[in-house]
Amino acid sequence: MNEQLAGAASFAETPSVVGQRLHTFLDAERVADDLRRYFAIGLPPGPPGAGVFTGGRFEYLAGGGDRQQVANRFTAEDLIAVQTLSVTVPAPVALDLLEGPLGAQLSELLRTIPTGTDLADADASAVAKGSPAYQAWTLLENQRKVGWVIAGKLLARKRPRLLPVYDRVVRCALGRPPSFWTELRTALREDDGALHHRLLDLRESAGLPQTVSALRVADVAVWMAHPAPGHRCP
Repeated sequence: MNEQLAGAASFAETPSVVGQRLHTFLDAERVADDLRRYFAIGLPPGPPGAGVFTGGRFEYLAGGGDRQQVANRFTAEDLIAVQTLSVTVPAPVALDLLEGPLGAQLSELLRTIPTGTDLADADASAVAKGSPAYQAWTLLENQRKVGWVIAGKLLARKRPRLLPVYDRVVRCALGRPPSFWTELRTALREDDGALHHRLLDLRESAGLPQTVSALRVADVAVWMAHPAPGHRCP
């Protein structure tokens, strides 16, 4: 699934397909309410996980996977965080991430992946094929019973502003882009960053904490609105 992530960006004069589709989702009347419901904004407190979307805790569980103390290594908290998105890292891979050579390899790569940088502002080389982010994704994707979805969610936990959550629902909703990271970056930069600013405005209007990245706003807006029954896509 390498073609899902990296490739040459296309700077066409007309809006990109990914940009057009994202604008359609973000312009829907219910999008702010969908975001509030997903992140449990304005809902009465209750037992953890009761009647709410657990994914609302993905980015800022235990202070976030990109906080300075842990930004360049995977922790047990990261493994729990990805479970809030309905995936589980296989136990042998989880142990390797925490205590083995896989974790050491990924730490070396994470040290070279920008922190605190939005995808809209990042250089194209940060998400291009062959970049440290791409190498980290490939290394994870090739682990037994991991695959491209879990690999992407693990990296989104470590670099939430730069690397998006990406799964089969979003892939289907956005037209199966062949080079998702670079195509999303292109979409976010079109028209002087209009899409990126729209995502930040939505975050504010929905009352979401700033720990929720623009990329995560886009992901949740699509995931909540996508009409496929049971979120099943061909």
